[in-house]
Amino acid sequence: MEQLLPMSIGVGLVVSLLFTEFFGLAAGGMVVPGYLALCMTSPWRVFWTLLIGFVTFGIVRAFSTVMILYGRRRTALTILIGYVLGLLYRMITEYMGYGGADHDVIGYIIPGLIAIWIARQGVIETFSSILTVSVMVRLALIVIAGEAVVP
Repeated sequence: MEQLLPMSIGVGLVVSLLFTEFFGLAAGGMVVPGYLALCMTSPWRVFWTLLIGFVTFGIVRAFSTVMILYGRRRTALTILIGYVLGLLYRMITEYMGYGGADHDVIGYIIPGLIAIWIARQGVIETFSSILTVSVMVRLALIVIAGEAVVP
């Protein structure tokens, strides 16, 4: 799996760039589809990652009504809140005995990156582009790496 991560990120960068050029929609940050493509066999991980990204977006949006948030401050706060929510989710699932690969959030900054792009282009556009590009990356990885990708 460790050898697949750099390949997945590289393929994800290429596919994300092409998708953005053709359709004008970003896939939740350049590295997000690569990470999600490796976890497509665990749909709950993808679900929880997208949900935590959405909750992060909501929290940052609520904060922006009472404080001035823009630029680097907004980006840093969004990634920090996504990190903290992912960490809390991991701690809660571990405490409840659900810890493991199927009940985990993908990455540490991925939810924050997803929340940034939800704020920029909308929920439906972001989720649909993330899932579309991730599936395309997954298919490309299957063609390139073959059995190493298929569980």
